[in-house]
Amino acid sequence: MKIALLGYGKMGKEIEQIAVNRGHEIILKVGKSNADTISPEELRKADVAIEFSTPHTVVKNIERCLDSGTPVVVGTTGWYEQFDAVKKNCMAKNGSLFYATNFSLGVNLFFKVNAYLAGLINKYPEYEVSMEEIHHIHKLDKPSGTAITLAEQVIKHIDRKIQWSIEDHKPETLFIKDVREGEVPGTHIIKYSSDVDDIEIMHKAHNRKGFALGAVVAAEFIYNKKGIFTMQDII
Repeated sequence: MKIALLGYGKMGKEIEQIAVNRGHEIILKVGKSNADTISPEELRKADVAIEFSTPHTVVKNIERCLDSGTPVVVGTTGWYEQFDAVKKNCMAKNGSLFYATNFSLGVNLFFKVNAYLAGLINKYPEYEVSMEEIHHIHKLDKPSGTAITLAEQVIKHIDRKIQWSIEDHKPETLFIKDVREGEVPGTHIIKYSSDVDDIEIMHKAHNRKGFALGAVVAAEFIYNKKGIFTMQDII
């Protein structure tokens, strides 16, 4: 496939390496220096675009891809409050959109475990649930999209939790401790504590390769397809 990379930071470079190793060609690299000069003609030359930019530029990039008819895989998070409008636009233009809060295969398996465990814990109010996430200092959105997905799963399955927060410790609130330090690729911990014991599950990424591989696999999946897809369509 011919791939356009919208966002050419550390993740973009990881994606490039994996894509090339899998036999694909990178025909467009968009970073800060040329972000405002992307033309529809350039995007149309790509079979798929992979978007890993910033929460401030992602929606504009998605719209550019939909306008040019280029399928787009979106790894950037922090834009989901605009999702309904983007979804409507995609459907109106018969476009192709693949989005995920996390493209790692391991994380998506972790999502399954998290939902299942939360459903079990719902029967046992003596367990208090909390979350912690650790990411590198360059990550712009707090909490991360992955943390929000995990939190929403907990809220869906545990009746006594109705919202999440990175600030409040109210009984009905799932507290997320949000840490930014060093070059940590991503660590997520969900902890259930009672007077007699703790139950804890954790996903710890060792590097960015798992995220990058998932994005390329998503691009291969969405090629020649129409519609809106997530990692659940692959797992």
